[in-house]
Amino acid sequence: MRATVRTHIVLSHLTPNESITVVNTCSGNNSNNNTNCNTTSCGCPYVDSIRKRESEHSTTVNDRRPVRVLITGAAGQIAYSLLPMVASGKMFGPHQKIILHLLDIEPAKTVLDGVVLELEDCAFPLLAGIVATTDLKTAFTDVDYALLIGSFPRKEGMERKELLSRNIAIFRTQGQALNSFSSPSVKVLVVGNPANTNCLIAQRFAPRIPKSNFSALTRLDANRAKSQIASKLKVPVDSVNNVIIWGNHSSTQYPDIRYAYVDSNSGNSGSSHRERVVRSVRSEVNDDKWTREQFVKDVQQRGAKVIGMRKLSSAASAANAIVEHMRDWELGTEREGEMVSMGVWSDGSSYGVEEGLIFSFPVVCARGGEQRGRYRIVKDLQMDEESVRMMKATEKELVEERNLALEVLKASENSQKSK
Repeated sequence: MRATVRTHIVLSHLTPNESITVVNTCSGNNSNNNTNCNTTSCGCPYVDSIRKRESEHSTTVNDRRPVRVLITGAAGQIAYSLLPMVASGKMFGPHQKIILHLLDIEPAKTVLDGVVLELEDCAFPLLAGIVATTDLKTAFTDVDYALLIGSFPRKEGMERKELLSRNIAIFRTQGQALNSFSSPSVKVLVVGNPANTNCLIAQRFAPRIPKSNFSALTRLDANRAKSQIASKLKVPVDSVNNVIIWGNHSSTQYPDIRYAYVDSNSGNSGSSHRERVVRSVRSEVNDDKWTREQFVKDVQQRGAKVIGMRKLSSAASAANAIVEHMRDWELGTEREGEMVSMGVWSDGSSYGVEEGLIFSFPVVCARGGEQRGRYRIVKDLQMDEESVRMMKATEKELVEERNLALEVLKASENSQKSK
């Protein structure tokens, strides 16, 4: 007999302070292969894995054409952590072959060539080819996924307008390259900071590509928030779900635990009966002062803390977040109804956020079928007064960044016309 679930709940709509108990009754064996309930073949909702999600879409490696994955800033430290994960199947699953397109600037070419040597020496079975280049057209031609990591870093004494000006030049050019050379269905993830506004610029110069195919990375912030909650509650980090990041990938972001829950299973792993307990994070923490004054600040400032201690920005954690973001976007969120955070295009219809911003919302990514590879913004979550205040603050910053970017673009265009 197959495992049965007595009670079905939509976990994305667990309200603040709510706890639910769900009893799953399993036979202990699967009729297909006689494996225990704690294997990925059982069908229990809490044992879903990337392998199961990936297998819903295909069967063997040979059935699929290789996909082309562009990584900019490929000689940098984030890419160095990211590339083995992509090439080994952690992003798109164990059946999907990859052709890597690696782009960096000319001064980094020797380092880039060294990275290629290391990738070759790994002998990844899924790595079907490598295109390493400093040429924009070569890098962007026919890519299916574009991970835009490289950006101009903020230096000491640099004003915000100067930083935006440097990055606008980069992401305008890359947006034009996406528009001219990439697959029309390319999915774009912008990582280089300021990620939300850089994403907006790239999107602006790639009108051939749907706006919904552009996103900015806020999964790292969500992972930081999950880790803080797990530490506070002394629970495994993978039991913490539905933590939301609203707004900008910056110190104004709003980490929101009001709809987060802890999903735990009690009982012996060999038992045929398990009790699944779903508890509200907010009620478990039971300390709004800690949430407002410490948790939010710790998540907002975590990147700066890493830089202060390493003297370098986050690399391994950023790479891991990139993999999770793209894996969920392409293969679907791991648990049915689970919310994850993505910086995506605002059309003006969600939570009063102004149209035309790249804003981090809670989303659900489709698993399989015609909707595969698509996300939807989770609508109609209740917003309390504090949440509205924090969302307005991060929206205000994004509006200011956008307006400043448009000002820089206009000045650049006027300068070119006068030459």
